[in-house]
Amino acid sequence: MDVIDIKTFIPSKNYDISKAFYSEIGFNAEYVNEDLTLFENGDCLFFLQRFYNPELANNFMLQICVADIQDAFELCSRSLHKTKISSIEQQHWGSIFYLWGPSGELLHITELGS
Repeated sequence: MDVIDIKTFIPSKNYDISKAFYSEIGFNAEYVNEDLTLFENGDCLFFLQRFYNPELANNFMLQICVADIQDAFELCSRSLHKTKISSIEQQHWGSIFYLWGPSGELLHITELGS
């Protein structure tokens, strides 16, 4: 098997609120159908789905690697639809903060090597 791409499907409790959240934090939305939106930022893409299972959503994690952790933190802090955001933590491998989306999903916003 020669894998050339992988895209995840993120669950949404309220599809419209989740679409707004991901737009607020810098992703561009492209309509796929009534139940699916493709989001992109540069070469990175994922699907947001009109599907919600509490157990899945509350255990869903996604690492998003960024070029500038401070810029990402400022942008994410302004989101009206986030449920929680941590402060930036320095680790031996880089920097990270945690951002909880409107469906309970946890995003690890990471700058590697800083």
